[in-house]
Amino acid sequence: MAVLSLSNAHLAFGHVPLLDSANFSLETGDRVGLIGRNGTGKSSMLKILAGIEKLDDGLLQLEKGLTTVYVPQEPELRPEATIFEVVSEGVAEAKSLRERYEAHDENDDLGWVQERIEQIGAWNWEQRVDETLHRLGLDGGRLVGELSGGLKKRVALARALVAQPDVLLLDEPTNHLDLDAIRWLEELLNGFKGSLLLITHDRAFLDNVANRIVELDRGQLRGYPGNFAAFQAAKAYELENEALANARFDKVLAQEEIWIRKGVEARRTRSVARVQRLHEMRADRQSRRDVQGKVRLDVATGDASGKIVAELENVSKRFGDRVIVNDFTGTILRGDKVGLIGPNGAGKTTLLKMILGELPPDSGAVRLGTKMSVAYFDQMRDALDLSATLADTISPGSEWIEIGNQRKHVKSYLSDFLFSPARAESPVSSLSGGERNRLLLARLFARPANVLVLDEPTNDLDIETLELLEELLADYDGTVFLVSHDRRFLDNVVTSTIVSEGDGKWREYEGDIEDWLIQSQRAAELRARQAPAPAAAPAPAPAPEAAPVVAARRKLSYKEQRELEEIPAKIGALETEQKHLQALLNSTELYQQGAGRITEVTNRSAEIDDELLALMTRWETLEAK
Repeated sequence: MAVLSLSNAHLAFGHVPLLDSANFSLETGDRVGLIGRNGTGKSSMLKILAGIEKLDDGLLQLEKGLTTVYVPQEPELRPEATIFEVVSEGVAEAKSLRERYEAHDENDDLGWVQERIEQIGAWNWEQRVDETLHRLGLDGGRLVGELSGGLKKRVALARALVAQPDVLLLDEPTNHLDLDAIRWLEELLNGFKGSLLLITHDRAFLDNVANRIVELDRGQLRGYPGNFAAFQAAKAYELENEALANARFDKVLAQEEIWIRKGVEARRTRSVARVQRLHEMRADRQSRRDVQGKVRLDVATGDASGKIVAELENVSKRFGDRVIVNDFTGTILRGDKVGLIGPNGAGKTTLLKMILGELPPDSGAVRLGTKMSVAYFDQMRDALDLSATLADTISPGSEWIEIGNQRKHVKSYLSDFLFSPARAESPVSSLSGGERNRLLLARLFARPANVLVLDEPTNDLDIETLELLEELLADYDGTVFLVSHDRRFLDNVVTSTIVSEGDGKWREYEGDIEDWLIQSQRAAELRARQAPAPAAAPAPAPAPEAAPVVAARRKLSYKEQRELEEIPAKIGALETEQKHLQALLNSTELYQQGAGRITEVTNRSAEIDDELLALMTRWETLEAK
């Protein structure tokens, strides 16, 4: 049953319609991911559903008594208030009703007030707030103005959840959250009992949370069952068919245009109906909204750096009593693509500055490579002059720009990043967040560099641009340092990770983020199993004639010895099968085989993880004997 719906919805800003006779419905229990290009109107649609903005035309229908809560991308919170006070805003009606009842105003209809209090559970609103704060790991006494961006996002989510809404509307909920917080949010939303509609460009987050994808494309809303991986396969097939249909249409139109322009002899035999059809085809072609062009990315690599970019040996850094880096050793080679992973405030930027020689360590040695040319992508966009034009931002004082061996006009270069030539003289201040990120990327790639430093480049970029950026970085010959909380982006780009493990400890892992997660999880499980051993009750003292080694160990049985010898081969076979399944899950082939096959492959992949863990545990047990 639909809890809310849009029918024949129209919305436009300027001459481009954002919603063009669009239809949408949100069902009970739906967890819908709303995706689309930057500037297509996703946030505007969310505000319409929340009652903040109005449609130009069309119908918005809500189920009677429906409670809807909207959490914007940058929530507004009172900095002088405590977390408890801000979260309590979510139960404002409950607070007000109980205050009215306790005031015993003779003019009030206390019977109705009491009935409403019972209906919304207003007697214990403080308990609801406290439980929500505990569940989200928030200290109710802290001032909001002291919080980081990630904690402010948690407070906004707490304010929304304490209201116990029927519908939760979230705009980019993962921005400013680190990996642990994103995983926490996934669990929270998967346990949410109401309906959910969210905007995000985090593809792994969509895969783990959404059960339906809705794409806003050229004014229309199209729904696709399943998560983002299923959407990708279906969308590719759909776009291929659309391109073929358009090509056939354009071919027929071209033939009709040739026919209408023939000489006098042809015009004598013209069919009135055929002429009418040509007019209709022209109108259809003019009104057709083709797929928006893709960003075309290229980068000037510049001269190659030395083979070694940086070599760090036992480096440490502290600020006051806080240890940021403690005894880290590592080597970065030319062509490495390194992901820096850690919670907000762990010191990723500090470590990066030491690697690049911009910040000396308190102890240890840093040896830098030769011929290094570094280009930065700034997360906070401080490098952009808001009063400058787009053209001056890319190429100050010149209409031309050198990209590798090519010479391009600045307007042509900007069009590669989906900025029309007419906007080249517009100020940077007129751009949206996603467009500013795109402009930063355009400027970054216009400057020759053999080391790229990208600090949260994925924020506000649409999914298609993210995928193209991944391809560019994968083919880039230089060295890349990437700070991001987008798991899929990291997986598709990095060749190694440097991970914060707390208390200033940093460790380097080969492979992508999935490799790190698997390795760190297994290491944590081994430590957890080994930790209780020293606290166990001491074994009885061995008999005097028994040698200590015999008392500590016993000989394996024949069956156990065979089992021990077979375990490595079993683990190898399972890991090979797991790689095959992961390749299948990442391909489009699987999603053309039906939901049953998708479920079968997903379940088998999970079973292999359990089997591997059981084999590792058994292996350790037998080795210990």
